[in-house]
Formats: sequence, structure tokens, C-alpha cells
Amino acid sequence: MITNQSSGTRIDEIAQDLFRISTPVTIVPGGFTFNQFLIVDDEPLLFHTGLRGLFPLVSEAIRAVMPLERLRHISFSHYEADECGALNDFLKVSPNAVPLCGQVGAMVSIGDVADRPPRGLADGESLSLGRHILRWHATPHLPHGWDCGLLMDETTRTLLCGDLFTQGGADHAPCTEADILGPSEAFRNAMDYFSHTKHAHAMIDRLSALNPTSLACMHGAAWRGDGASLLRALAARLGA
Repeated sequence: MITNQSSGTRIDEIAQDLFRISTPVTIVPGGFTFNQFLIVDDEPLLFHTGLRGLFPLVSEAIRAVMPLERLRHISFSHYEADECGALNDFLKVSPNAVPLCGQVGAMVSIGDVADRPPRGLADGESLSLGRHILRWHATPHLPHGWDCGLLMDETTRTLLCGDLFTQGGADHAPCTEADILGPSEAFRNAMDYFSHTKHAHAMIDRLSALNPTSLACMHGAAWRGDGASLLRALAARLGA
């Protein structure tokens, strides 16, 4: 569902009560998308806020499916403008919401920059939203950022995978079963955003053991299929 005709911002349900919000931009040659993910539950959660400049568009999309004031958790993978640039804007309009990130992120960045104290999740710590159970998986420097981590929605088997599998281009289906590894590797080869940590394979092995059936990518289409196999294929590419 397109929520803003001028920008092309849209919101689509890609799993039960899990919505992808996407805005196409021209910041990268060939086009790009900034995606956020909203889980509508007893305690709604937003994963990624988008850049500060995207706040009006993202908040408009959220209002298309629920009152913005209902947000309880504003989460993100790591401290970066497109991950949490609009964090304080959301805190201002969502009086019961708290920042939610990993313990490292809470300690080194969010505890200082956020207008409300964050909740820092330990590696493996779970969080109940009501029907959805989420679990934080710390992935330091994968793909980048000491504070990096990912959330797994164990209820829908969706891995909120942040910058992993970033795809260029601005025209994407909300969710696809087509190949995203090839396009994401082409983007990485042209604009390498990975830290190339020596622990990448071990961390990807841990993620593949979660057996996700959906991958909620921050840039590009979300993906549905055998997530464990796709993650192992990414590890093989990184090894090459």
C-alpha cells in the first residue's frame, strides 16, 4: 500500500503482523531504498527509524496501520543515521516507547544521544511483544559496527537482518523468493560496507542455525525461503 504518492513510500505486510515500510531514494547511483519494519502487537516495535529527514514519511506509513502513539519499542541494529537518525523524533510522539538495542550500543552511544534511557539487550536475550517473541543476536562488526546485532522474530521465523543482503536499486517487490544474494554481492563489490571481521563465518553459522524462513533486509526487497542456506552461501562468498 502506497502511503505517500510523492515519495513512493509504501507499507506492506510481509509476515503475520510484520510490516515493511520502504522509501525509494536517489542517494546512491541507480537508486536505493531505506526500509523499516513494524511489528504490530500488544507492545508494537519498530526496527530501524530511518534518517531524520524520513521521519514524516515513516510516521505517515505507520499511522496507516496503527496509532503512532502505541509504539513501545524503537529498535535498530547499530548506531548509524539510517538505523536510528529519527529515534528522538519517534520518542517525542510515542510517550511509552523506549530505545531498544544491544548492550554495547546502549553503553557507547544511545545512553547519551537518546532523549530516553535505552534498554540494552544481552546476546541471546528474548523479548515478548505479546504474540511475537524476539531474540537479540549480537553480531559485532557484521557487517559493520562494534555494537551491531540483529533481532530474530521467533514467532514468524523472520530475521531482521539489518544491512546483510543489501540490494541496490529503488524498484523492489516488498517480498521476493528470487535471488537476492547475487544483487547484494554486486552491491557489496561496488561499495564494500563489510568490516571483514575474522569472526564473520562463526557469527553467520549462528544465524543460519536459527533457520529463518524470511529475511527482512534494510535495503532492497525482503526475502522468503530457506534462510539458513542463503546465509551459508553468503559466508562462502565472504570466504572467497
